[in-house]
Amino acid sequence: MGKGKNKDKGDKPHHSDGHHHSVTHSRRQEVKHGGKKVDFPCKLAMWDFGHCDPKRCSGKKMERLGLIRDLRIGQKFHGVVVTPNATGVVCPDDEEIVLKNGIAVVECSWARLDEVPFNKIGGHNERLLPYLIAANPVNYGKPLRLNCVEAIAACLAIVGKEDWALDLLKHFSWGPVFLSVNKDILALYRKCTDQESVLKAQKDYLETVDKEREERRKHRGDIDVWEMGNPNHVEEDESDEEISALIDNDTPNTTQIITAVNNLSI
Repeated sequence: MGKGKNKDKGDKPHHSDGHHHSVTHSRRQEVKHGGKKVDFPCKLAMWDFGHCDPKRCSGKKMERLGLIRDLRIGQKFHGVVVTPNATGVVCPDDEEIVLKNGIAVVECSWARLDEVPFNKIGGHNERLLPYLIAANPVNYGKPLRLNCVEAIAACLAIVGKEDWALDLLKHFSWGPVFLSVNKDILALYRKCTDQESVLKAQKDYLETVDKEREERRKHRGDIDVWEMGNPNHVEEDESDEEISALIDNDTPNTTQIITAVNNLSI
C-alpha cells in the first residue's frame, strides 16, 4: 500500500478531469474521524437515522473506525446508493461508478422504513441488492436482511472487488462469514454484466434452490421407518424437525421473491 503525503497549507485543491479513476489508479479515500485517518480504496458514506443500537450498529462502528462518513438529510451522493427505495439492482457494470464516486447506504431499521425521507436522500445511481443471505448476528440466515457493512461488502464483491469487501468485513468478528455463506451466488453475479443479467442469474439460482429443497422434502417423506434409528430418540428428532420448519417458515417464499424481482423496472 502506497503512503500518501499531507498537502501543505498553501496548496490549492487539485481539480481532476476524472480520467485517472481507473481500476489500477483509483483514488483512495482518506477519512478523518476522532483523530484517525483510514485509507480505503473508495469513498464510503451513509445517511444515519439513529434507529439502531449504537453498540450493535455496523454503520456506527465503521464511522468510529474512520471507514465511513455521515451524510446530511438533503445531501445527495454521486456514487452507488444501496437503498430499499431503488428499482434497479447492483451489477458488475457499476464498477466504474464505485471506483470513481464510491458507495453510500441508508442506516435505518428494517421495521421503520416508513420513517425514512427517501425523497430527501439518495442520488442518480440508486440500487437494490440481489438475493443474498445475511450473516450478521441480528438477522443471521435471513435472505435480504443485510446490515450496512454487508450491503457495502456485497456491492464491492459484485463489481469484482471482493478483496476490498473482505478488508472491510474483517473489522467484524462475524464479517468474513458473509462472503463464505454467499460464495456461490456472488460468483454467479460477478459473471454477469448488466442489471438484466444479474436478475436472470438470481432467478435461475432461486429456482434451483427451490427445486433442491423440494427434493429434500420428498426424500424425507420416502424414508423407511426402520431407517430412522433408535426410537428412544424420536422426541429429539421431532424437536430438530420443528426447528427446521421454523427456519423454513421464516424464509420468504421463493416464488414470491422471483415475482417481486421480475416486477422491478430496470
